[in-house]
Amino acid sequence: MARLRVLLLPLAWWLLQAGVARGAGSVRLAGGLTLGGLFPVHARGAAGRACGALKKEQGVHRLEAMLYALDRVNADPELLPGVRLGARLLDTCSRDTYALEQSLSFVQALIRGRGDGDEASVLCPGGVPPLRAAPPERVVAVVGASASSVSIMVANVLRLFAIPQISYASTAPELSDSTRYDFFSRVVPPDSYQAQAMVDIVRALGWNYVSTLASEGNYGESGVEAFVQISRETGGVCIAQSIKIPREPKPGEFHKVIRRLMETPNARGIIIFANEDDIRRVLEATRQANLTGHFLWVGSDSWGSKISPILNLEDVAVGAITILPKRASIDGFDQYFMTRSLENNRRNIWFAEFWEENFNCKLTSSGGQSDDSIRKCTGEERIGQDSTYEQEGKVQFVIDAVYAIAHALHRMHQALCPGHTGLCPAMEPTDGRTLLNYIRAVRFNGSAGTPVMFNENGDAPGRYDIFQYQATNGSASSGGYQAVGQWAETLRLDMEALLWSGDPHEMPPSQCSLPCGPGERKKMVKGVPCCWHCEACDGYRFQVDEFTCEACPGDMRPTPNHTGCRPTPVVRLTWSSPWAALPLLLAVLGIMATTTIIATFMRHNDTPIVRASGRELSYVLLTGIFLIYTITFLMVAEPCAAICAARRLLLGLGTTLSYSALLTKTNRIYRIFEQGKRSVTPPPFISPTSQLVITFCLTSLQVVGVIAWLGAQPPHSVIDYEEQRTVDPEQARGVLKCDMSDLSLIGCLGYSLLLMVTCTVYAIKARGVPETFNEAKPIGFTMYTTCIIWLAFVPIFFGTAQSAEKIYIQTTTLTVSLSLSASVSLGMLYVPKTYVILFHPEQNVQKRKRSLKTTSTVAAPPKSENTEDAK
Repeated sequence: MARLRVLLLPLAWWLLQAGVARGAGSVRLAGGLTLGGLFPVHARGAAGRACGALKKEQGVHRLEAMLYALDRVNADPELLPGVRLGARLLDTCSRDTYALEQSLSFVQALIRGRGDGDEASVLCPGGVPPLRAAPPERVVAVVGASASSVSIMVANVLRLFAIPQISYASTAPELSDSTRYDFFSRVVPPDSYQAQAMVDIVRALGWNYVSTLASEGNYGESGVEAFVQISRETGGVCIAQSIKIPREPKPGEFHKVIRRLMETPNARGIIIFANEDDIRRVLEATRQANLTGHFLWVGSDSWGSKISPILNLEDVAVGAITILPKRASIDGFDQYFMTRSLENNRRNIWFAEFWEENFNCKLTSSGGQSDDSIRKCTGEERIGQDSTYEQEGKVQFVIDAVYAIAHALHRMHQALCPGHTGLCPAMEPTDGRTLLNYIRAVRFNGSAGTPVMFNENGDAPGRYDIFQYQATNGSASSGGYQAVGQWAETLRLDMEALLWSGDPHEMPPSQCSLPCGPGERKKMVKGVPCCWHCEACDGYRFQVDEFTCEACPGDMRPTPNHTGCRPTPVVRLTWSSPWAALPLLLAVLGIMATTTIIATFMRHNDTPIVRASGRELSYVLLTGIFLIYTITFLMVAEPCAAICAARRLLLGLGTTLSYSALLTKTNRIYRIFEQGKRSVTPPPFISPTSQLVITFCLTSLQVVGVIAWLGAQPPHSVIDYEEQRTVDPEQARGVLKCDMSDLSLIGCLGYSLLLMVTCTVYAIKARGVPETFNEAKPIGFTMYTTCIIWLAFVPIFFGTAQSAEKIYIQTTTLTVSLSLSASVSLGMLYVPKTYVILFHPEQNVQKRKRSLKTTSTVAAPPKSENTEDAK
């Protein structure tokens, strides 16, 4: 550090003579210890000029605040007794390079002590040396500067000469780096706290997609950088665009900024770290682009609660949320400043210029010509009476910075000069590093009653007030800033106090993507964690969380909005179902007909027609037909273990009995006919007993198979949720049924179908038998018709396997097919016989006796009826 200081001394001395000579002067107060002060009394100049227009609030108010604080310290007998604080206050003209040149005067005494002995001090304007240069003051500490870029530039010089510096307005996070700015402190919190507060505000408003806008320079760029870093660390907030406003913006630059912001129109929230001029020009460009009300501004403390950035642009600023370090208006300063006049404030060399600007008058006419448009100042004007007055927001912090140095000097004086009134040799000269340690250790209640302290990096704690610019009675121009919350490590925001353009109480969105609706998941956009597409949880999926869809369990279906699952309704073929009407009607009619025929046959058991039809096999066949009709009731009944077992057993048993009996009959007829062609000897196994044995042997195969199936796989009912799992979950149903698949059902009927086909083959072979075998042809017609019925059944049954009505169609098709096949057998084989038995009993006699009876009616004597008794 010492070597660097020696190397920079010649450069600093040259800058001092070349730069300070161009200065506009300074405010000097004599004292035993001198404090430096840097204030933006003037704005940045244009067209090569160093300084521009006067800044009444940011410049003059703050400078006067330091003078006011020095007066109070010097008047306080308890603070630095016997020591008077002096000052040298300079104008930075809001430009860092100019401020650097000006601040070299603070180290003038040090340079002079180590320089070449030149006694030149500050030169007069125009480069003319003064008649007698005042001796340079030794500045022990500096209050300032305002802009972070200025403070950074000045801090790099002051640290070389170990001069502590306390800023009242610089908030750039970069200045918290104690390795580079070890002599810098500030009574305002750094922008890292401000950025954290702004992130908390954005999150509290429910925004997750914002753009940032920064003025080029340390304040704007470092503030945005801190906001971006914190938002990335905490998550939940994404940056759409980060736009930087050039230090020297070209014409049309702000229109270009607005066009860029509109490239991401969903990012309505704009985080703005910019100076007053840039804020104003951004608002103007917004109005010219006809986008008033579109952007939602969140401004940093450079906007704060100031009127100047939004003057005549209030409609564009409605709803803007701004942040400002927690402050209070200092009543004592108001009384002090409002009593300042040209007579009692000659120490401020810029006060006359302020007077002209504040009262819109001229103290002297230029060039001896009077300007009728601007009146001449009388000097009797009063601040706050003849002009508007509102205390500038940083006045409190200027006062606190002065008092922080004063308290540090007081404690240093107590430690180094115990019992002394005034300075002692130990503080002449004052050691800057020792003073810095005392500054960092101070803790006192400031001018607003809030604690003033510094951490190890020289930063003050973060305490902010949050404001919103709101219209009054629908008028933006008559609106104002309203306090809506505060931040001190945590955010307290009064959401009900917020008002917006449009619907005042409806929170405007600033989101990349709108929230997904119920039953939709977020499909994130790669690389942009706050942007997503909404994907519906369709089909049987439901929304587990905002990012995930999962399928409902097999026995459930999603709710109508796909936010959960609900049990799938269970259905079955019920007695009242329209699908069951026809099968039940056919079954009831069939059972009634079968019962009538059996009863008729049993009553006329010994009549020729019954005997000729083969009584034994007829009863077996009719029993099978009866069982076929009965199965309809089992197919409609609610499935349970007993019903399922009965279905397995009886589904194939009835058809097996029927077709076994028919097969035995056709086989017997065929064998008798074929044997009669070769010999008169009857074929074997044609007796009634043999026919029954053959029939029961054929049927036993079905019974044994079903019993084995029941033993190997006990029957039970199941709910099949796949059978009616339709594309539309609302139509999905679980089907209560027996544990029989379609193949199992066909397998159960397969043996019967085999018997049917075999019987049909024999019926075809026996089609040429003589008419004396009167059952051959009806059996043939029966089998042909039955085959047609079952051929139609197969495509209907299996063709509806994917239908939503499968359970109804297949059950109905099966039961109707069974009933029709039974009805064909009943109608072809037994209805004609029953009709004759019941309605033409005269034909129910042996053929020979019937013939004789007919002859005797014509010519035979009465005796013949007895002689021709049928054997």
